[in-house]
Amino acid sequence: MPVAPPDGPDPARLRALEDRIAEKKRALMPGPRADEHFSQANIAWRMVIELVSGLGIGFGIGYGLDILFGTIPLLLVIFTLLGFAAGVRVMLRTAREVEGERLAEQSARKEET
Repeated sequence: MPVAPPDGPDPARLRALEDRIAEKKRALMPGPRADEHFSQANIAWRMVIELVSGLGIGFGIGYGLDILFGTIPLLLVIFTLLGFAAGVRVMLRTAREVEGERLAEQSARKEET
């Protein structure tokens, strides 16, 4: 059975052991999952759906109110334009969100190197 020297463990050996443990931990860490990141096509479809849903909801509300009040096509046009504006606003918010995620990912990569 080995006996520790009276002055304590060797700091150089401990540092080497810590380096080897850290290296093994990095090797065993899983990489980023592919399904966590959206591809360009997924982002484009998300934006298209946001725009079309805004138009559809505005059209539906305008048409319903026109039928209710008998003012065809006045409210239909107004609410369709409002739906379009809402869809564009949501698309821009999504674009900012995606850009922020990309910038954070790039800065994390720079910190690793």
